[in-house]
Amino acid sequence: MVFLMQMATMTDIIREKLAQGLQPKVLEVFNDSPKHAGHAGDDGSGESHFRVLIVSPKFEGKNRVERQRMVHSLLEHELANKIHAFSVKAMDLSEYDGV
Repeated sequence: MVFLMQMATMTDIIREKLAQGLQPKVLEVFNDSPKHAGHAGDDGSGESHFRVLIVSPKFEGKNRVERQRMVHSLLEHELANKIHAFSVKAMDLSEYDGV
C-alpha cells in the first residue's frame, strides 16, 4: 500500500496555529505572494507574502499592538524563517461588522 503525504502549505500552517491559539470566530488567510513575484523578498516558493483577518474574543480589551504581538508570537518560527511580508487586521467581536 502506498501512502501519499501532502505537505501543509504555509496558508494551512498559519490557519492552524492561529485557530488553535486564538479560537477566532473569523479567520481569513490570504496568500498575496503571486502579487510580489520577482520582488526582492520573493523566494520563488509562492509562499512569502501573507495577509490575515482575524476576529477573536481573546482580543477584547487589547490594543492593536498587543493583538499583533499575540498573532506574531504564535507564528514566531514562520515569521523568522519563511515569511517575508505579513500583515494582520485583528479585531474583537464588537469591532467586526462582517465586512
